[in-house]
Amino acid sequence: MNAATQDYNNLQSSSDKEICDQLATIINENLPDAENKIWHAHPVWFLDGNPITGYSKLKNCVRLLFWSGQSFDEEKLVNEGSFKASEIRYTSPEQINKDDLKRWLKKSIEIQWDYKNIVKRKGILERLK
Repeated sequence: MNAATQDYNNLQSSSDKEICDQLATIINENLPDAENKIWHAHPVWFLDGNPITGYSKLKNCVRLLFWSGQSFDEEKLVNEGSFKASEIRYTSPEQINKDDLKRWLKKSIEIQWDYKNIVKRKGILERLK
């Protein structure tokens, strides 16, 4: 695991740390070509500079975000924001369904919107894959 991501996880309460550690492990296993770094104060995974997934500690949960998740056609993922992102929130490590997460990560490779160039395109998203 990326040292900065591990540092982020270590700052969480024990239950939230377990959620974060599980998420990071599963994401790293299923996105082996992704770059992981802290971006806007949270762990994020990128493919070719494009943000794919990441998580953040909110007041009462850990939120897992998929930047292109609205295109995944997955009922457990909830739309987030005005672009193509979707999320799922966890309050305990037992809520993480590894099969669902692996499927979403596979889709995150296959379905991507170009967030890397969103500023250059003045807020317009184009589909990459």
